[in-house]
Amino acid sequence: METLDWKSLPFGYIKTDYNVRCYYRNNQWGEIEISSSEYINLHMAATGLHYGQEAFEGMKAFMGKDGRIRLFRWDENSMRMQKSAEGIMMAKVPDELFHQCIVKAVQMNKRFVPPYGSGASLYIRPLLIGSGAQVGVKAASEYLFLVFITPVGPYFKEGFKPVKMMITRTFDRAAPLGTGHIKVGGNYAASLRALDVAHHKGYASALFLDAREKKFIDEAGPANFFGIKDNTYVTPESNSILPSITNKSLQQIALDVGMKVEIRPVPVEELDTFEEVGACGTAAVITPVESIVDEDTGKIYQISKTGEPGEISRRLYEKLTGIQTGDLPDPYGWIEFVS
Repeated sequence: METLDWKSLPFGYIKTDYNVRCYYRNNQWGEIEISSSEYINLHMAATGLHYGQEAFEGMKAFMGKDGRIRLFRWDENSMRMQKSAEGIMMAKVPDELFHQCIVKAVQMNKRFVPPYGSGASLYIRPLLIGSGAQVGVKAASEYLFLVFITPVGPYFKEGFKPVKMMITRTFDRAAPLGTGHIKVGGNYAASLRALDVAHHKGYASALFLDAREKKFIDEAGPANFFGIKDNTYVTPESNSILPSITNKSLQQIALDVGMKVEIRPVPVEELDTFEEVGACGTAAVITPVESIVDEDTGKIYQISKTGEPGEISRRLYEKLTGIQTGDLPDPYGWIEFVS
């Protein structure tokens, strides 16, 4: 392959050598297949195309300075994909099959794992699609589970630098009794217009509010929201928020460094009281927030006075990324090595 500029990688797709596939037919999963094709054959009446039977995960592998490849909390991703499958009536991928496929995908594409210290990582995308044909609105009888990988840089081009965000009341990402709590494509399709508006206005992302009352913070675009004040890590509680594995990890780290953790509704007005605010997720890890503009009222919530990340956000970020890359001990058993 041509030499990649690891330190300048975007968060985007780069062709790699192989992907891993497995089909569910006749009420059982088949054998794992290796493919070098970037394309899949789907029946034109596949439920994934017509009725939204599609779910995916996002996870990462990291190269440590010891030359060993590390997977981060794959079991949590497997569990979340099973919940997504249950939510839209797809066949669940067993933990063992999920694990075999992601490990095989990394092993087959080792040369694309970014080197230690580059700031890049290997992004792993497990994908579950309703591949069986249906014309009536009903679940498919056949499914495709596929895993592909690609090396990526930071999700936000600013990296670990504070960004500006915009509160949107014009668009909803998900409703409380809908699919917001699972990782399905429809949630992201529903967020595209709001994110496009935010980007055209010069903001890094849109901040979504609850769909029912428009009073409480839900998600920061493609990531979870958190705020810091009074030595407390605060993150929203909502039925329409996707539970972030990064957020869950940060909560544990926060407790272990002597902070309190609160998971509760977060009213918009509380933004004025936070000392630090961030968006967190697999892709972004932590993206500190400099300011948040409420486009309806014109109010600007100025979070960072210096334009630099807050001390606590930096501490949490360095602790989490240190565990992921092997620079710090892993007391939680979050890391698995890929040989």
